[in-house]
Amino acid sequence: MERSNDFGGQEVCRTEHGEMPDPETAETVVLEPLADYPRIDLRGAGEPWERRRDAGKVLRETVPHDSHAPLFVPENRPDPVTLIEAAHEGRQPHLLPLRVARMASSPFAFLRGAAHVMAWDLAQSPSSGIMVAMNGDAHISNFGLFGTPQRDVVLDLNDFDEVTIGPWEWDLKRLVASIDVAARGDHVPPGERRAATTAAVAGYQHTMIELAPQGPLDVWQQAARADNLDFSGIRIDSESQGVIRKAVEKARKRNNQTLLDRVGERRVDGGWRFREDPPILTRVDDATREAVISGLEHYADTLPRERRFMLSRYHVVDVAHRVVGVGSVGTRAYVALLCGNSDRDVLFLQVKEAVRPAHAPYLPGMPEPYASHEGERVIYGQRLLQAVGDPLLGWTTIGDRPFYVRQMKNMKGEIPVSCMTGQPLLYFSWAYGALLARAHARTGDAAAIAGYCGKDRHADLREALADWAEAYGERNQADYEIFRAAIAEGRLEAAPDPHL
Repeated sequence: MERSNDFGGQEVCRTEHGEMPDPETAETVVLEPLADYPRIDLRGAGEPWERRRDAGKVLRETVPHDSHAPLFVPENRPDPVTLIEAAHEGRQPHLLPLRVARMASSPFAFLRGAAHVMAWDLAQSPSSGIMVAMNGDAHISNFGLFGTPQRDVVLDLNDFDEVTIGPWEWDLKRLVASIDVAARGDHVPPGERRAATTAAVAGYQHTMIELAPQGPLDVWQQAARADNLDFSGIRIDSESQGVIRKAVEKARKRNNQTLLDRVGERRVDGGWRFREDPPILTRVDDATREAVISGLEHYADTLPRERRFMLSRYHVVDVAHRVVGVGSVGTRAYVALLCGNSDRDVLFLQVKEAVRPAHAPYLPGMPEPYASHEGERVIYGQRLLQAVGDPLLGWTTIGDRPFYVRQMKNMKGEIPVSCMTGQPLLYFSWAYGALLARAHARTGDAAAIAGYCGKDRHADLREALADWAEAYGERNQADYEIFRAAIAEGRLEAAPDPHL
């Protein structure tokens, strides 16, 4: 394996066969995501999907499946703590000890917060050269439940802060690594962990093969309703069905009214305001409140006109700062409480700072105009990757910082990682691989990816990525110990987290 450092200033592993593959040197052109924005050509016919599939097969000669198995750890690999400290730049300093504490709570929490570490590692690995709009952070906790405008509950990707243009397999590698790390935390035996990671790759592979010959409209319309999860290639078991049923019941109870009862309180004059819960939910000063409201007024311009009209029927009654997630802690994240027809007709909007994605140093990034505003990048990526989405997605600028806006509670729910043992671990691993394939097929070349992956009976890619996941699980554990040692030595400060 040779190395070159012409990929974003970082070293990139290349196979003994030579350079990273360029799809245009294959038998035919592989479709590029988001090509030629904003122009569209409706006159020229594209290549048949069979020829694009054959182009994907040719790429296996340049980057064989087994080249993905090793985890390359070069001697010049940066200290993981240094990469994490660099990711803290620009965040609110008083919240960094909370972020550190959340990352230190478990190896899986560390993986969630260490996207910049894995991004560096992925940049050293071989690349198929087939690009998609990738999620950038497709670990198992970034799949979940949310409500559609029609009040159905669907299962899909639900976090897009790291979205960018990149190789499809980087998302799949983050998914299988997260399965391995989470399963380790639940003391799942090595054989069962490997079965789960191979199931995720098999779900991706099987689904992409099915999508390859389908029309783009058919691909875009596929959504996974939680009350009828039907993934080709696997049958849902009764235990997994029970996990879904409980999660959907909880998600349906999570709406604006229940959130109001939980986080709101009456003012002396009878109106609503947020109930403080430091450091998670805190009030903002008047200047910040006005800046957020002004930002929301500008955000309305990014909505379709009919939704802007709907939003105009509401008014802001309070604004607070709310800490969310693990990797996002320290970014500026506000929640606005709006009232409409009455003071029980409420709407919660999250106004979240969008920062440079973890993979940005190693990839070309989104095309213009999406590259110039991080909030627009996030929202555009979400609209591309989700089967159905929040109708109030938009972006804005507050001060000189980019933000994106979404509903705070939209029947959102999660499949608890603690439930992923036994058969549910296999089922949801397959399901998440399948959902990731659907997301990639919307903007990438499903035929070329299917050609590269090979048919279901070809197990070499599954085995290679399972090897990589196991190796990365070991690497993550070692990095986690380095991270914990940095806390013990005083290099990093960890504050108590009241919600752990």
